[in-house]
Amino acid sequence: MGELNLETLRKEFGEEGGEHVVAVNDLDIDIEDGEFLILVGPSGCGKSTTLRCIAGLEQPTSGEIVLDGQPVTQRKPKDRNMAMVFQNYALYPHMTARENMAFGLRMTTEMSNEEIDERVVDAAELMGIEDLLEKKPGELSGGQQQRVALGRAIVRDPEVFLMDEPLSNLDAKLRTQMRTELQDLQQDLDVTTIYVTHDQTEAMTMGDRIAILNHGELQQIGTPKECYQEPNNQFVAGFIGSPSMNFFDVELADDALVNEDFRVQIPNSIREELAGRGSEFVMGIRPEEVLSEGDATGHEDAFGIDVNVVEPLGDVTYLYTDIAGSESTISVNRNTDIEPGDRIQIAFPQSEIHVFDSMTGDALITRGEPAGEDLVDDSETGSEASEA
Repeated sequence: MGELNLETLRKEFGEEGGEHVVAVNDLDIDIEDGEFLILVGPSGCGKSTTLRCIAGLEQPTSGEIVLDGQPVTQRKPKDRNMAMVFQNYALYPHMTARENMAFGLRMTTEMSNEEIDERVVDAAELMGIEDLLEKKPGELSGGQQQRVALGRAIVRDPEVFLMDEPLSNLDAKLRTQMRTELQDLQQDLDVTTIYVTHDQTEAMTMGDRIAILNHGELQQIGTPKECYQEPNNQFVAGFIGSPSMNFFDVELADDALVNEDFRVQIPNSIREELAGRGSEFVMGIRPEEVLSEGDATGHEDAFGIDVNVVEPLGDVTYLYTDIAGSESTISVNRNTDIEPGDRIQIAFPQSEIHVFDSMTGDALITRGEPAGEDLVDDSETGSEASEA
Protein backbone atom coordinates (compact mmCIF):
# COMPACT_ATOMS: atom_id res chain seq x y z
CA MET A 1 0.00 0.00 0.00
CA GLY A 2 1.08 3.60 -0.57
CA GLU A 3 -1.89 5.83 0.28
CA LEU A 4 -0.61 9.21 1.41
CA ASN A 5 -2.57 12.04 3.03
CA LEU A 6 -1.38 15.57 3.68
CA GLU A 7 -3.60 17.08 6.38
CA THR A 8 -3.43 20.86 6.83
CA LEU A 9 0.32 20.74 6.20
CA ARG A 10 2.03 24.00 7.02
CA LYS A 11 5.67 25.05 6.90
CA GLU A 12 6.99 28.40 8.04
CA PHE A 13 10.55 29.67 7.97
CA GLY A 14 11.91 32.35 10.27
CA GLU A 15 13.30 32.82 13.74
CA GLU A 16 11.09 33.06 16.79
CA GLY A 17 9.98 36.64 17.30
CA GLY A 18 11.06 37.64 13.80
CA GLU A 19 9.38 37.75 10.43
CA HIS A 20 8.04 34.42 9.19
CA VAL A 21 7.71 33.23 5.62
CA VAL A 22 4.91 30.75 4.95
CA ALA A 23 6.29 28.31 2.38
CA VAL A 24 3.40 25.81 2.58
CA ASN A 25 0.03 27.09 3.70
CA ASP A 26 -2.37 24.51 5.20
CA LEU A 27 -2.09 22.03 2.34
CA ASP A 28 -4.68 19.23 2.10
CA ILE A 29 -4.08 16.54 -0.53
CA ASP A 30 -5.13 12.87 -0.64
CA ILE A 31 -2.95 10.68 -2.87
CA GLU A 32 -4.20 7.23 -3.78
CA ASP A 33 -2.14 4.07 -3.73
CA GLY A 34 -0.24 3.76 -7.02
CA GLU A 35 -1.10 7.29 -8.17
CA PHE A 36 1.34 9.50 -10.07
CA LEU A 37 0.81 13.01 -8.67
CA ILE A 38 2.64 16.05 -10.02
CA LEU A 39 3.30 19.08 -7.82
CA VAL A 40 3.75 22.02 -10.18
CA GLY A 41 4.07 25.75 -9.87
CA PRO A 42 6.49 28.65 -10.32
CA SER A 43 9.75 28.95 -8.40
CA GLY A 44 9.11 29.65 -4.73
CA CYS A 45 5.58 28.25 -4.71
CA GLY A 46 6.35 25.65 -2.01
CA LYS A 47 6.42 22.46 -4.07
CA SER A 48 9.95 21.34 -3.12
CA THR A 49 9.37 22.29 0.52
CA THR A 50 6.24 20.12 0.49
CA LEU A 51 8.23 17.20 -0.89
CA ARG A 52 10.98 17.66 1.70
CA CYS A 53 8.37 17.66 4.47
CA ILE A 54 6.94 14.40 3.14
CA ALA A 55 10.43 12.90 2.99
CA GLY A 56 11.25 14.03 6.53
CA LEU A 57 14.02 16.39 5.46
CA GLU A 58 12.00 19.34 6.80
CA GLN A 59 9.84 19.30 9.92
CA PRO A 60 6.38 20.81 9.28
CA THR A 61 5.30 23.70 11.48
CA SER A 62 1.91 22.04 11.83
CA GLY A 63 -0.29 19.45 10.17
CA GLU A 64 0.08 15.73 9.61
CA ILE A 65 1.58 13.42 7.00
CA VAL A 66 -0.26 10.09 7.04
CA LEU A 67 0.92 6.99 5.19
CA ASP A 68 -1.51 4.06 4.98
CA GLY A 69 -3.46 5.43 7.93
CA GLN A 70 -0.41 5.89 10.16
CA PRO A 71 1.03 9.34 10.99
CA VAL A 72 4.68 9.56 9.92
CA THR A 73 5.24 13.26 10.61
CA GLN A 74 7.58 12.60 13.51
CA ARG A 75 9.39 9.63 12.00
CA LYS A 76 12.95 9.89 10.75
CA PRO A 77 13.40 9.79 6.95
CA LYS A 78 14.81 6.24 7.03
CA ASP A 79 11.71 5.01 8.88
CA ARG A 80 9.13 6.34 6.40
CA ASN A 81 9.55 3.69 3.69
CA MET A 82 9.98 6.37 1.03
CA ALA A 83 12.72 6.83 -1.55
CA MET A 84 13.74 10.19 -2.99
CA VAL A 85 15.36 11.10 -6.31
CA PHE A 86 17.10 14.47 -6.22
CA GLN A 87 17.61 17.09 -8.90
CA ASN A 88 21.39 16.80 -8.71
CA TYR A 89 21.32 12.95 -8.52
CA ALA A 90 23.31 13.02 -5.20
CA LEU A 91 25.62 10.14 -6.21
CA TYR A 92 28.82 9.48 -4.28
CA PRO A 93 31.62 10.24 -6.77
CA HIS A 94 34.09 7.73 -5.24
CA MET A 95 31.64 4.82 -5.47
CA THR A 96 30.70 2.74 -8.49
CA ALA A 97 27.13 2.68 -9.74
CA ARG A 98 26.66 -0.68 -8.03
CA GLU A 99 27.92 0.70 -4.70
CA ASN A 100 25.77 3.82 -5.01
CA MET A 101 22.64 1.75 -5.63
CA ALA A 102 23.42 -0.60 -2.75
CA PHE A 103 24.49 2.03 -0.22
CA GLY A 104 21.06 2.81 1.23
CA LEU A 105 20.22 -0.85 1.76
CA ARG A 106 23.56 -1.51 3.46
CA MET A 107 23.04 1.42 5.85
CA THR A 108 19.39 0.94 6.76
CA THR A 109 18.67 -2.81 6.51
CA GLU A 110 20.08 -6.09 7.70
CA MET A 111 19.85 -7.70 4.28
CA SER A 112 22.71 -9.98 3.24
CA ASN A 113 25.20 -8.95 0.58
CA GLU A 114 23.71 -11.54 -1.76
CA GLU A 115 20.18 -10.16 -1.32
CA ILE A 116 21.36 -6.59 -1.83
CA ASP A 117 23.33 -7.49 -4.95
CA GLU A 118 20.34 -9.35 -6.38
CA ARG A 119 18.15 -6.28 -5.92
CA VAL A 120 20.79 -4.02 -7.47
CA VAL A 121 21.14 -6.27 -10.53
CA ASP A 122 17.35 -6.50 -10.95
CA ALA A 123 16.99 -2.71 -10.76
CA ALA A 124 19.91 -2.20 -13.14
CA GLU A 125 18.30 -4.52 -15.68
CA LEU A 126 15.02 -2.63 -15.30
CA MET A 127 16.81 0.66 -15.95
CA GLY A 128 18.99 -0.75 -18.75
CA ILE A 129 22.28 0.06 -16.97
CA GLU A 130 23.54 -3.42 -16.08
CA ASP A 131 26.72 -2.82 -18.12
CA LEU A 132 27.46 0.39 -16.15
CA LEU A 133 27.49 -1.04 -12.64
CA GLU A 134 31.27 -0.93 -12.26
CA LYS A 135 31.65 2.64 -13.49
CA LYS A 136 31.82 5.70 -11.27
CA PRO A 137 29.54 8.75 -11.72
CA GLY A 138 32.32 10.77 -13.39
CA GLU A 139 32.39 8.20 -16.20
CA LEU A 140 28.65 8.41 -16.84
CA SER A 141 26.53 10.82 -18.87
CA GLY A 142 23.77 12.85 -17.26
CA GLY A 143 21.12 10.41 -18.42
CA GLN A 144 23.09 7.44 -17.10
CA GLN A 145 23.60 9.12 -13.73
CA GLN A 146 19.88 9.76 -13.57
CA ARG A 147 19.18 6.08 -14.19
CA VAL A 148 21.58 5.12 -11.41
CA ALA A 149 19.78 7.54 -9.06
CA LEU A 150 16.44 6.01 -10.02
CA GLY A 151 17.86 2.53 -9.57
CA ARG A 152 19.03 3.47 -6.07
CA ALA A 153 15.43 4.41 -5.24
CA ILE A 154 13.96 1.28 -6.84
CA VAL A 155 16.10 -1.15 -4.80
CA ARG A 156 14.55 0.25 -1.63
CA ASP A 157 11.17 -1.14 -2.76
CA PRO A 158 9.45 1.83 -1.11
CA GLU A 159 5.78 2.58 -0.68
CA VAL A 160 6.28 6.09 -2.08
CA PHE A 161 8.68 7.56 -4.65
CA LEU A 162 9.53 11.25 -4.19
CA MET A 163 11.11 13.00 -7.19
CA ASP A 164 12.39 16.58 -7.04
CA GLU A 165 12.79 17.90 -10.60
CA PRO A 166 14.84 14.84 -11.61
CA LEU A 167 15.00 15.74 -15.31
CA SER A 168 15.92 19.42 -15.10
CA ASN A 169 19.65 18.82 -15.68
CA LEU A 170 19.13 16.87 -18.91
CA ASP A 171 19.06 18.24 -22.45
CA ALA A 172 15.70 18.67 -24.16
CA LYS A 173 15.78 15.46 -26.22
CA LEU A 174 16.91 13.25 -23.33
CA ARG A 175 14.37 14.89 -21.05
CA THR A 176 11.58 13.90 -23.43
CA GLN A 177 12.90 10.34 -23.57
CA MET A 178 13.22 10.11 -19.80
CA ARG A 179 9.68 11.41 -19.32
CA THR A 180 8.38 8.40 -21.21
CA GLU A 181 10.69 6.02 -19.37
CA LEU A 182 9.60 7.37 -15.99
CA GLN A 183 5.93 6.93 -16.89
CA ASP A 184 6.53 3.33 -18.01
CA LEU A 185 8.57 2.64 -14.88
CA GLN A 186 5.94 4.03 -12.55
CA GLN A 187 3.20 2.01 -14.26
CA ASP A 188 5.28 -1.18 -14.14
CA LEU A 189 6.16 -0.78 -10.45
CA ASP A 190 2.72 0.61 -9.50
CA VAL A 191 4.29 2.70 -6.74
CA THR A 192 2.73 5.91 -5.44
CA THR A 193 4.84 8.72 -6.90
CA ILE A 194 5.00 12.43 -6.10
CA TYR A 195 6.90 14.36 -8.72
CA VAL A 196 7.90 18.01 -8.37
CA THR A 197 8.49 20.18 -11.43
CA HIS A 198 8.17 23.77 -12.57
CA ASP A 199 7.75 22.56 -16.16
CA GLN A 200 4.05 22.51 -16.96
CA THR A 201 4.73 20.33 -20.03
CA GLU A 202 6.04 17.59 -17.73
CA ALA A 203 3.01 18.08 -15.51
CA MET A 204 0.55 17.78 -18.40
CA THR A 205 2.15 14.70 -19.96
CA MET A 206 3.21 12.59 -16.97
CA GLY A 207 0.78 12.75 -14.08
CA ASP A 208 -2.51 11.04 -13.29
CA ARG A 209 -3.36 14.27 -11.49
CA ILE A 210 -1.58 17.55 -11.04
CA ALA A 211 -1.62 19.83 -8.00
CA ILE A 212 -0.90 23.45 -8.87
CA LEU A 213 0.64 25.59 -6.13
CA ASN A 214 1.24 29.32 -5.86
CA HIS A 215 2.63 31.19 -2.84
CA GLY A 216 2.39 27.98 -0.82
CA GLU A 217 -1.34 27.52 -1.45
CA LEU A 218 -3.10 24.85 -3.48
CA GLN A 219 -4.82 26.46 -6.45
CA GLN A 220 -6.32 23.37 -8.06
CA ILE A 221 -5.93 19.61 -8.17
CA GLY A 222 -7.30 17.41 -10.92
CA THR A 223 -6.43 15.58 -14.10
CA PRO A 224 -4.33 17.50 -16.64
CA LYS A 225 -7.40 17.81 -18.88
CA GLU A 226 -9.54 19.23 -16.08
CA CYS A 227 -6.94 21.80 -15.06
CA TYR A 228 -6.44 22.83 -18.68
CA GLN A 229 -10.09 23.06 -19.70
CA GLU A 230 -11.68 24.00 -16.38
CA PRO A 231 -9.19 26.17 -14.47
CA ASN A 232 -10.29 27.28 -11.01
CA ASN A 233 -8.85 30.73 -11.43
CA GLN A 234 -6.86 33.06 -13.65
CA PHE A 235 -3.54 31.90 -12.22
CA VAL A 236 -4.18 28.26 -13.17
CA ALA A 237 -5.49 29.31 -16.58
CA GLY A 238 -2.35 31.31 -17.26
CA PHE A 239 0.13 28.82 -15.82
CA ILE A 240 -1.16 25.63 -17.45
CA GLY A 241 -0.79 25.61 -21.22
CA SER A 242 1.94 26.75 -23.57
CA PRO A 243 1.56 29.31 -25.03
CA SER A 244 -0.41 30.79 -22.17
CA MET A 245 -4.09 31.67 -22.32
CA ASN A 246 -4.81 35.17 -23.67
CA PHE A 247 -6.44 37.56 -21.19
CA PHE A 248 -8.41 40.76 -21.88
CA ASP A 249 -10.13 43.30 -19.67
CA VAL A 250 -13.78 43.46 -20.73
CA GLU A 251 -17.03 45.04 -19.67
CA LEU A 252 -20.47 43.48 -19.60
CA ALA A 253 -22.75 45.46 -21.92
CA ASP A 254 -26.22 43.97 -22.33
CA ASP A 255 -25.68 40.80 -24.38
CA ALA A 256 -21.95 41.07 -25.00
CA LEU A 257 -18.49 41.31 -23.44
CA VAL A 258 -16.77 44.31 -24.97
CA ASN A 259 -13.58 46.34 -24.96
CA GLU A 260 -11.97 48.85 -27.27
CA ASP A 261 -11.07 46.26 -29.95
CA PHE A 262 -13.79 43.59 -29.95
CA ARG A 263 -17.12 42.35 -28.66
CA VAL A 264 -18.25 38.79 -27.95
CA GLN A 265 -21.94 38.00 -27.97
CA ILE A 266 -22.98 35.95 -24.93
CA PRO A 267 -26.07 33.84 -24.26
CA ASN A 268 -28.51 34.32 -21.38
CA SER A 269 -26.73 31.69 -19.24
CA ILE A 270 -23.52 33.72 -19.15
CA ARG A 271 -25.27 37.06 -18.74
CA GLU A 272 -27.29 35.72 -15.80
CA GLU A 273 -24.15 34.25 -14.20
CA LEU A 274 -22.31 37.57 -14.43
CA ALA A 275 -25.25 39.75 -13.44
CA GLY A 276 -24.81 41.32 -10.00
CA ARG A 277 -21.05 40.72 -10.01
CA GLY A 278 -20.22 44.15 -11.39
CA SER A 279 -19.53 45.21 -14.95
CA GLU A 280 -15.78 44.63 -15.31
CA PHE A 281 -14.26 41.18 -15.84
CA VAL A 282 -11.26 39.41 -17.35
CA MET A 283 -11.97 37.28 -20.41
CA GLY A 284 -9.61 34.49 -21.43
CA ILE A 285 -9.25 32.32 -24.51
CA ARG A 286 -6.55 29.83 -25.47
CA PRO A 287 -4.49 30.47 -28.63
CA GLU A 288 -5.75 27.33 -30.38
CA GLU A 289 -9.41 28.31 -29.85
CA VAL A 290 -9.15 31.66 -31.67
CA LEU A 291 -10.82 31.54 -35.09
CA SER A 292 -8.66 33.01 -37.84
CA GLU A 293 -8.50 33.40 -41.61
CA GLY A 294 -11.32 31.49 -43.31
CA ASP A 295 -12.78 30.19 -40.05
CA ALA A 296 -13.48 33.75 -38.93
CA THR A 297 -15.05 34.82 -42.23
CA GLY A 298 -18.67 35.74 -41.72
CA HIS A 299 -18.52 35.38 -37.93
CA GLU A 300 -20.70 38.06 -36.33
CA ASP A 301 -17.93 39.06 -33.89
CA ALA A 302 -14.99 38.95 -36.33
CA PHE A 303 -12.53 41.84 -36.19
CA GLY A 304 -9.21 42.72 -37.78
CA ILE A 305 -5.74 42.55 -36.20
CA ASP A 306 -2.22 43.27 -37.45
CA VAL A 307 0.25 40.39 -37.18
CA ASN A 308 3.50 41.43 -35.51
CA VAL A 309 5.48 38.18 -35.39
CA VAL A 310 5.08 34.80 -37.09
CA GLU A 311 6.67 31.84 -35.30
CA PRO A 312 6.63 28.57 -37.29
CA LEU A 313 7.37 25.50 -35.13
CA GLY A 314 6.91 22.79 -37.75
CA ASP A 315 3.70 21.19 -36.46
CA VAL A 316 2.01 24.52 -35.69
CA THR A 317 2.54 28.22 -36.28
CA TYR A 318 2.00 30.96 -33.71
CA LEU A 319 1.01 34.52 -34.56
CA TYR A 320 1.75 37.31 -32.12
CA THR A 321 -0.30 40.50 -32.13
CA ASP A 322 -1.59 43.29 -29.90
CA ILE A 323 -5.26 43.20 -28.92
CA ALA A 324 -6.67 45.87 -26.63
CA GLY A 325 -3.18 46.67 -25.38
CA SER A 326 -2.30 43.06 -24.54
CA GLU A 327 0.22 40.92 -26.40
CA SER A 328 -1.78 37.98 -27.67
CA THR A 329 -1.01 34.64 -29.31
CA ILE A 330 -2.99 32.86 -32.00
CA SER A 331 -2.35 29.28 -33.11
CA VAL A 332 -2.84 28.59 -36.82
CA ASN A 333 -2.21 25.80 -39.31
CA ARG A 334 1.45 25.09 -40.01
CA ASN A 335 0.88 25.67 -43.73
CA THR A 336 -0.29 29.24 -43.28
CA ASP A 337 1.13 31.86 -45.64
CA ILE A 338 0.58 34.74 -43.20
CA GLU A 339 3.53 37.12 -42.91
CA PRO A 340 4.47 39.77 -40.34
CA GLY A 341 2.59 42.98 -41.11
CA ASP A 342 -0.44 41.21 -42.60
CA ARG A 343 -3.89 42.19 -41.40
CA ILE A 344 -6.20 39.25 -40.80
CA GLN A 345 -9.67 38.62 -39.42
CA ILE A 346 -10.13 36.70 -36.17
CA ALA A 347 -13.02 35.91 -33.82
CA PHE A 348 -13.48 34.53 -30.33
CA PRO A 349 -16.10 31.73 -30.26
CA GLN A 350 -18.41 32.14 -27.29
CA SER A 351 -18.22 28.39 -26.55
CA GLU A 352 -14.50 28.62 -25.75
CA ILE A 353 -14.24 31.76 -23.63
CA HIS A 354 -13.39 31.87 -19.94
CA VAL A 355 -14.44 34.72 -17.67
CA PHE A 356 -12.73 35.55 -14.37
CA ASP A 357 -13.57 37.88 -11.51
CA SER A 358 -11.38 40.94 -12.03
CA MET A 359 -10.72 41.29 -8.29
CA THR A 360 -10.29 37.71 -7.01
CA GLY A 361 -9.31 35.95 -10.23
CA ASP A 362 -11.87 33.18 -9.57
CA ALA A 363 -13.33 31.46 -12.61
CA LEU A 364 -16.94 32.43 -13.30
CA ILE A 365 -17.30 31.01 -16.81
CA THR A 366 -15.31 28.06 -18.20
CA ARG A 367 -15.49 27.34 -21.92
CA GLY A 368 -18.74 29.21 -22.30
CA GLU A 369 -20.52 27.64 -19.33
CA PRO A 370 -20.95 28.78 -15.70
CA ALA A 371 -18.16 27.38 -13.53
CA GLY A 372 -19.46 24.77 -11.08
CA GLU A 373 -19.11 25.52 -7.38
CA ASP A 374 -17.14 22.29 -6.88
CA LEU A 375 -14.44 23.66 -9.19
CA VAL A 376 -13.60 26.47 -6.79
CA ASP A 377 -12.45 24.50 -3.73
CA ASP A 378 -11.14 21.00 -4.25
CA SER A 379 -8.33 21.06 -1.71
CA GLU A 380 -10.20 19.31 1.08
CA THR A 381 -10.50 15.89 -0.51
CA GLY A 382 -8.04 16.16 -3.35
CA SER A 383 -10.61 14.53 -5.61
CA GLU A 384 -13.44 17.00 -6.14
CA ALA A 385 -11.79 18.46 -9.23
CA SER A 386 -11.90 15.08 -10.89
CA GLU A 387 -15.63 14.93 -10.21
CA ALA A 388 -16.33 18.30 -11.82
